Formats: sequence, C-alpha cells, structure tokens
Amino acid sequence: MDADVVIAGGGLVGASLACALDGLRVAVVDPAAPPPVPEGPFDSRVYALSPGNVGFLQRIGAWDRLPANAAAPVHAMDVRGDDGRSRLEFDAWDTGVSELAWIVEERVLLAALRAAQEGRPGVARYSPARCAAIEIGADGVEVRLDGGGRLEAQLLVGADGAGSFVRGEAGIAVTERPYGHSGVVANFSCERAHGNVARQWFQEGAVLALLPMSGNHVSMVWSLPADRADEVLALSPQALCSAVEQASGGVLGALSVVTAPQAFPLRRIAAASMVRERVALVGDAAHVVHPLAGQGVNLGFGDVRALSDVLAQREPGRDVGDRLLLRRFERSRAEAILAMDATVHGLFTLFGTGNGVLRRLRNAGMECVDRVGVLKNMLIRHAMQ
Repeated sequence: MDADVVIAGGGLVGASLACALDGLRVAVVDPAAPPPVPEGPFDSRVYALSPGNVGFLQRIGAWDRLPANAAAPVHAMDVRGDDGRSRLEFDAWDTGVSELAWIVEERVLLAALRAAQEGRPGVARYSPARCAAIEIGADGVEVRLDGGGRLEAQLLVGADGAGSFVRGEAGIAVTERPYGHSGVVANFSCERAHGNVARQWFQEGAVLALLPMSGNHVSMVWSLPADRADEVLALSPQALCSAVEQASGGVLGALSVVTAPQAFPLRRIAAASMVRERVALVGDAAHVVHPLAGQGVNLGFGDVRALSDVLAQREPGRDVGDRLLLRRFERSRAEAILAMDATVHGLFTLFGTGNGVLRRLRNAGMECVDRVGVLKNMLIRHAMQ
C-alpha cells in the first residue's frame, strides 16, 4: 500500500493529524496550495486555543515554530449579559493557571503546522490535489485523485471541512441547521490597553467578542442576524468603529480598523457517525458548532488527539483501519462533542429569545454562577482541556 493513512484535507486539523501519527506512513491530500501571505499585519481569522491543545501542539513540534509574539495569552475573561448589569468573570490567577487560552491567527498556526509536518519522516503531501472518488474494500481503501493518480491505504480520514467529500462518499448522513446568522470578523487597534482580557457581550440575539492580540490590537467576532451582518459589512471604516465602540460600551476606547471585515454564515452540523469501515471523520467534517464559545478548532484538535492516541495504543501489527479501533475513537469523543454542542446551542437559543421571563432568568443565572467560585472553576477547567 502507498500509505497506512490518507488524510483528506490539509488545514489546521488535517495538518495536526499528520504530525501526530508517529510511526505511520501518512499521505495528506490538500486541495489548497500554500496560501499567500494576507495583506496587512493580521489575519482576520483567529482562534482561541485551550491550554490542553497548546500542550498538544507543543508535543507535535508546531507550537515552538510560531513567530515570536504570534500568540497572545488570555489572562481573564469578561462576559456580559444584555441587561447592563449581569456579568461573569474568569481569571487565570483564581483558577491556578498562567493562561486561560491563547489567541493565534489562522495563517501563522497553519504555517507552523506545515513546517512541523515537513520535518516528519513518513509524511507525503499531495497538493494541490483533491479526492475524486473512494473505494472501500475489506483490506483497504483506494482514493482516486482529481489529477488521475491514486493512493491505497488502510484508513482514510476526512479532515476536509463542513462540506466533506469523504463524508458524502462514505455514505455518512449529516444533519445541518443554518442559524440565520453570520459571523463578522475584523481586527482593530484600540485606544486603551486590552489587558489580555477576552471580552464577550450577549445582546438579544447578537454576540460580540473582542479577543486580545499582540500589541494594542483586538480581533472581533460578531455573530449577527444575516441582514444586520450585511449592514455592518456595508459600513465605512469609521462607522464600523463607532458601531463596535457602542456595542462594547467603549470599554477599549476609540477603535481603528486594521483588517477589513469579512463574514461567514453560521450553521450547526452533526454527522450521524464519525466512523464507518476504514473511514474516520475529524473536525468540521464531523461537527460544526456556533462560534460563541470559540470551541470549533479545539473540538477538532480534540478529535486528532483521540484518534492518534487510539492508533498509537493498538496492538502491534493491528490494522489501523480496524472498525473496532475506529469505534473506540468515536466513543471516546461522543461525550465531549455532545456536551459542547448542547451547551453552545443552548446558549444561542437562550440569548436569542425575546421572552422577558427567560431574559431575566438567564441574566440572573450569570450573576449566580459568577458568585460561586467552585462552579466557575469547574466550568473554566473543563473548557481548558
């Protein structure tokens, strides 16, 4: 066979899996050539990485390849309700850790992962290339590429995103629900120091987050109903700054646009199964959640950690595409994915309702949690994993 594992997709999740599969022959099929460096000092897409996943990236040799000051630590979180009073605060010091999370741009993280991948023996990258067809047999899986080549392996992993070709070809059903919202992202310089605090405001159906970046900069993720998102995209830079300043209560003072806003539709996706014979799904190919908790890529890295651990712990000589192994991987991820999806979807539903009674209850709940230190620590420690 050409490889033990073929990974369809060379983004953050697929690239990290290629680095994590020690001792296996890996072929990465990536439709994207190395991306050009975006114009401007920052990438519009950033991720909040949990300490658990930062440790994983350190182990696979990617974290130390980030440029100096490319990752901004989050020392505290400040979450506000929509009544002007309710508030939920988390502090790294109180939790007994040095950071609650790290904010990293997509482009620099992907570059670090690809650099780590290139230095690993047994990893071959086919790019730009796409999977054109797959054929699953008793002894292996054959992947035909759009350029006419083919690869044979024991296991095919779909890390090819929300519209996963692998998922469709493997016959795995998927449930998809559009939220009717868009996520508007942009970067700003701010008048006042952000203090390495991640801030979030729930605003009667909208959710605004300002995440600390290097220097006096923040990255915005603003979840808005689609029509309002279109209006925000059409604003002039000055008007956009004014809108964000108003929505954030001017907490960071005057803002200046550094990276023009972009928008992407928000949806909830759940595959009926993460595995079938000789196929496994990871990342957005298996699940997509609302970004209000910033856990999408963390869930994907969690999938990679679980799958690589299961394959590393198999008996010597055991087929990596063995269905029982893959089922073990799926079971290990079921609870975490279900809990995160239910939590995020529940928060979106709760804060999207206009019911006055529920509005008062949800804001009171935030204040209650904020006063119970043990409960706060349980919540943040779970998220940090």
